[in-house]
Amino acid sequence: MRDEGAPNTVDARLAVRLATLRTEHGWSLDELSRRAGVSRSTLSRLERGELSPTTTMLGQLCTVYGRTMSRLLMEVEAEPPQLVPAARQPVWRDERSGFVRRSVSPPHAGLRAEIVEGTLDAGADISYENAPVPGVEQHIWVLDGTVEVTVDRTVHTVRAGDCLRFRLRGPSHFHCPGPRRVRYALMIVLP
Repeated sequence: MRDEGAPNTVDARLAVRLATLRTEHGWSLDELSRRAGVSRSTLSRLERGELSPTTTMLGQLCTVYGRTMSRLLMEVEAEPPQLVPAARQPVWRDERSGFVRRSVSPPHAGLRAEIVEGTLDAGADISYENAPVPGVEQHIWVLDGTVEVTVDRTVHTVRAGDCLRFRLRGPSHFHCPGPRRVRYALMIVLP
């Protein structure tokens, strides 16, 4: 039975979780703004559920809170089952950047790995200023299309069937050069 007072959309639950994380850390909006590089007014609107975060903003907040994006999104979901039917895999969209993220195998207590399906529209760019967890291991297997991934200042062109693997310690950048969107599987393994 669902609590009628509980937020019922991913964005609404995410807003509540972001506010809770800030409170747990004992930070004011000003302090979080300084740490994350996101304006105080934007953070306030995010926490009130008036604004849906972009991929970049969510990446900045994940870095500050020491979480992968999947882990943060998992925290706004109920206990994940062992079997995750396709219809129950959480999907998050950043319409502004043309990024869709499906948590195929959501994080689970006691497990270090997760699998994400990502799609980027042709021409889309996403940048992350830092690794959410320094040394996190990532494997990117392109299923369809092409993506350019920049890690440690090196640009890797990853085409359908190719797999790029690395430990992330700093910034990263994803670009879909087109002419069509790219779809890839991302395996994330915590250190």
